[in-house]
Amino acid sequence: MWQSVSALCVLVTLVSARSVPYFAPLSHDLVNYINKLNTTWQAGHNFRNTDMSYVKKLCGTFLHGPKLPVRAEFAGDVNLPDSFDSRAQWPNCPTINEIRDQGSCGSCWAFGAVEAISDRVCVHTNGKINVEISAEDLLSCCGFKCGMGCNGGYPSGAWAYWTEEGLVSGGLYDSHVGCRPYSIPPCEHHINGSRPSCTGEQGDTPRCDRHCEAGYSPSYESDKHFGATSYNVPRSEKEIMAEIYKNGPVEGAFAVYEDFLMYKSGVYQHVSGGEVGGHAIRILGWGVENGTPYWLAANSWNTDWGDNGFFKILRGQDHCGIESEIVAGIPKTELYWKRI
Repeated sequence: MWQSVSALCVLVTLVSARSVPYFAPLSHDLVNYINKLNTTWQAGHNFRNTDMSYVKKLCGTFLHGPKLPVRAEFAGDVNLPDSFDSRAQWPNCPTINEIRDQGSCGSCWAFGAVEAISDRVCVHTNGKINVEISAEDLLSCCGFKCGMGCNGGYPSGAWAYWTEEGLVSGGLYDSHVGCRPYSIPPCEHHINGSRPSCTGEQGDTPRCDRHCEAGYSPSYESDKHFGATSYNVPRSEKEIMAEIYKNGPVEGAFAVYEDFLMYKSGVYQHVSGGEVGGHAIRILGWGVENGTPYWLAANSWNTDWGDNGFFKILRGQDHCGIESEIVAGIPKTELYWKRI
């Protein structure tokens, strides 16, 4: 009996696969197919002048990797609204509105972490401390625990490193903001633009330099920011909502498919194309659009991707694994009160 059931599952999978026509990744045909489906989202061109090999390397998160301790459940004690946007909830925290660019490096695992950590430092100091935590410091100095630098890594390792070793400040490429700004330049996804074209070449992981850039003070060690605790959030829609509502944005990870690369607006759900890789992002809220529940998330592919760098994805069904790998933590706030 089990053999017949197994054979039936394989047959259904094959029939389903054959019912969806194949379209070349990043093609006009794929955009047209998605939009004609009249689904919950709209497609467009985000990567007009980009090799697919480059795009694949942007998805640098190893899914189903090591886990942190799972936080105790507390959603039952929280009265959650139907919609929530961290940008509106904490308007004095400018990093929540920021979209970064990971450049030609599979560093999304590090970007999702430092973006959410930056937000949480502000949230947990009541807007008194605004800092951009350095993606460069995390990417280059967290070794085996985090993974392989620009060749991919683990979000859980990133948050553990923050609590154990600390991270210095550092802004965007060429910003000269903070101790260690990002050293990998952004590139141009479109045909016409001011940045150099994105190629298939993988950027090397920057060297771990435990010094701040020239002219910045305090020292590297004095600039460190630490987490008091880090953890995985239970795989529960309500628990994830409660975590964001109480403590600020979180890092999430999910499986990217070829159609996600074409996202422009609406609530994304996978309809076509093969899997590209694992990708980490920052989740900052939720809501309902035309009857479809969604998570509100920030990507790290610059503002010319998606909806000015943001996107919505189907909520409550663990779509593409979006609810399975949520990581977060609490800043060591006593260090900040001494500075205020």
